[in-house]
Amino acid sequence: MSTKKLNLPLPGDLHRAVFAEARDRGVPATRLVRSILKEWLDERARAREAEELRRFAREHAGTELDLIPELESAAAAELARTARDEAR
Repeated sequence: MSTKKLNLPLPGDLHRAVFAEARDRGVPATRLVRSILKEWLDERARAREAEELRRFAREHAGTELDLIPELESAAAAELARTARDEAR
């Protein structure tokens, strides 16, 4: 894997917090920040995929693309749960 550098100016309090956390974990600050960024980006990718699935389900519910009628109630429950979560 090719490694690229990123210059990331941080406010002093955030800089101190990152280095304190890295020290507490016994890892270099660079590794800590890299792992945090990776986790966040992975979570964002999962959230985008989930939203795309919800969009597809909403658009195609009841059509020929809605191939498993037995799961419609589960999909409706998930959509209702998502709507409640987004309303909070």
